[in-house]
Amino acid sequence: MNTDMNLTPVVSTTWLFENLENPKLVILDASPRENKSNLIPEFTSIQIKGARKFDMETVFLDKENPIPNMIPNQRNFEVECQKLGINNDSLIVVYDNLGVYTSPRVWWMFKAMGHSQIAVLDGGLSAWKNESLPTEPICKNKTLSGNFNAKYQSDLVIDATVLMGNIDSKKFQVIDARSEERFYGMIPEPRENMSSGHIPHSINLPFETVLEKGKMKSKQELTKIFNNLNIKNQSLAFTCGSGITACIILLASEVIAENNNVLYDGSWAEWGQAGKFPVEK
Repeated sequence: MNTDMNLTPVVSTTWLFENLENPKLVILDASPRENKSNLIPEFTSIQIKGARKFDMETVFLDKENPIPNMIPNQRNFEVECQKLGINNDSLIVVYDNLGVYTSPRVWWMFKAMGHSQIAVLDGGLSAWKNESLPTEPICKNKTLSGNFNAKYQSDLVIDATVLMGNIDSKKFQVIDARSEERFYGMIPEPRENMSSGHIPHSINLPFETVLEKGKMKSKQELTKIFNNLNIKNQSLAFTCGSGITACIILLASEVIAENNNVLYDGSWAEWGQAGKFPVEK
């Protein structure tokens, strides 16, 4: 078995099944307890056999930051990954129980922490279970401590200060993964005391646009979607409600090409604070 392969951003259930015995493989379950998109998981009491829980809601986030879901600092991320038995040479496949929803956020976090050998499982737990591939009741699989070392890649993340400057410089084309109704301020935001609308000069690409039945659309379809945005050769900055679904369209962008992609981690949870930043409707 080849243990020195390079992972593509998205892998199939077939690929994962064929590589289950790879000693470097680590399977992470990033299924959320709840979600802002009102998605309902098909399976809630099982996991892929041998999976390890990647908890974004209580562990892998900046607990000191009032903005939700912010990426933790390098040291905390490193320590928690070591507890999961993750090594520097691990081949990581991450999935969730909503098709492709929270798993791209984990993929992005590892990239931002300097680990490129990570992929999202296309279709997630539903695709795996519906093909009768091996699962088990949710449990905590015992692991040895890993030697993972994080190396934060600050060039993959931008903050509100950079985006304020970008309104004039237009260095990045900002792409917002929220629904059209939220982007155009047609409905109230789900979080309290938030403005409705979008970051000036941003464009809308609802995250569902790049998915079909819980899986990523084909390269051909994704290429057409991004070509229709008329982005040209600009660097892309992705945003959403709180940095989760933005990673879905960021992942879609990287499936078709290696782009200069960055994430605005604060997203609308930061930018949309009433009266704090300029808003378009």
